[in-house]
Amino acid sequence: MKAENRQPFTIAGATQHTMISNQGHPYRILISAPQEEAPSEGFPIIYLLDGNAIFATVVEALRIQSRKPEKTGVYPAIIVGIGYETEAPFSSRRFTDYTMGNPEIDLPEQPDGSPWPEHGGAEVFASFIEEELKPELDYSYPVDTNNQAVFGHSLGGLYVLNSLFTRPASFKTYIAGSPTIHWNKEIIYQKEKMFLQQSESENISANLLIGLGEHEQWHHTKMVDRAKEMADRLQSCQGLNVTFIEFAGEGHVSVLPPLISKSLPFIFSANG
Repeated sequence: MKAENRQPFTIAGATQHTMISNQGHPYRILISAPQEEAPSEGFPIIYLLDGNAIFATVVEALRIQSRKPEKTGVYPAIIVGIGYETEAPFSSRRFTDYTMGNPEIDLPEQPDGSPWPEHGGAEVFASFIEEELKPELDYSYPVDTNNQAVFGHSLGGLYVLNSLFTRPASFKTYIAGSPTIHWNKEIIYQKEKMFLQQSESENISANLLIGLGEHEQWHHTKMVDRAKEMADRLQSCQGLNVTFIEFAGEGHVSVLPPLISKSLPFIFSANG
């Protein structure tokens, strides 16, 4: 193919913006908004962690599935990828944004023995989403603020669980893919315990999908067992709709496409 005929490929209707947080951290914000007129309540909105890696996949999955919502249960929605200023799928900054707690507490070792990147900034990142990013989007787009979802995988899945346990009203639906519960595990277990205690006296209204690949059970951290046990415990929480899916034949990375495909109808059925 002749070089002069080649053109950059873009996703129709998608835009990207650089947003500097109040803490001075730059984020690449990727946005796909429906082209049709919004319903009176606004469009549902789906926030994606690791936006560089999965934004395009989610946008295309929703675009295709929402063509026939009466059959798929998937409807037009605003998709927001929270990414970083890199062309790589992932940034080491995710270790800071998606993890919590004292860096010295019960961390797994790096395979090569090197130190982990800076981490423990999940609460600061959550404040950026709630106090800076969401208001910008609510002002610029017709958002249904009662119909918001967050999707995270791996460390992002851990962040999603932490968000549910500490800010259960931030989103209506929480998608935790392959959550790395073993990372500072005593902290997430403590927050889970406090959340369950809190739910006995507070009204919880949220939906949680935890999904992993079958082959992740072979990892030394027993990711599937940890996630399944947590999902079972959370079933006792009044007002929390919990679904657990183990995807046959999939691993930690290959689970992403089927997880995304299952997450979309879950988001709309849970919020319907």
